[in-house]
Amino acid sequence: MPDEVVRTVNLTCSYRVGPVLEDISISVSAGDYVGIAGPNGSGKSTLVRALLGLNSLSSGSAALFGVPCERFSEWGRVGYLPQHVKLFNPVFPATVAETVGLGLLSLKRFPRRLKRLDKQRVHAVLDELGVSDLAGKLIGELSGGQQQRVLLARALVNNPELLILDEPTAALDPETRERFYRLVSDINRNQGVTVLLVTHDMGTIGLHASKLLYLDKRVLFYGNFDEFCHSAEMSTLFGEHSQHMMCHRH
Repeated sequence: MPDEVVRTVNLTCSYRVGPVLEDISISVSAGDYVGIAGPNGSGKSTLVRALLGLNSLSSGSAALFGVPCERFSEWGRVGYLPQHVKLFNPVFPATVAETVGLGLLSLKRFPRRLKRLDKQRVHAVLDELGVSDLAGKLIGELSGGQQQRVLLARALVNNPELLILDEPTAALDPETRERFYRLVSDINRNQGVTVLLVTHDMGTIGLHASKLLYLDKRVLFYGNFDEFCHSAEMSTLFGEHSQHMMCHRH
């Protein structure tokens, strides 16, 4: 049986206005590609931030690689691409290679500097993602799609076992979005990296992910797409036409 990468048991997160997530119990195995979907305010980003220790739990538990999140320290095993793509000022004085290298520097002890093998790894991952020609450019000069690839390279530079992507395609045009999805699918299939991807794009995620987690503060569905497509409960929730569109995976 594949190793368990993520487990939550009755996870609940609350803000002042009340619970944002309630009673979330899921298990994610090594090699899974889970699309996390749901309406605005459903708790998608809160869930991944809770796994990363960025949001505290009101009750329940969460673990990464069998270690409770509050005690987890092997962050080199996890790559994270945050929600907003427009992170860089046009005059931000860092090159693409330097930005990707930050993913390695963050795990080093003082004095923090990149060695020759580190620099080789930076250029290798840029080459894998098809942006090696951008290595010397300033990050703030890039298009949104190019910036997103660079941020993905930064998340991948440590060879993580788990990749967490929070709405990575929200600011991309349809063609760039599709290329990005294919890129993440290749990483999942060819490198065996477990993927959690938060998305609003219910019409596309089924083409790429192996599982769907649909949230609306609680888990409304968690399983593979065949189960989703044959679920009478999901048909009632979405309507047969919308369910069919989400299940059209060819």
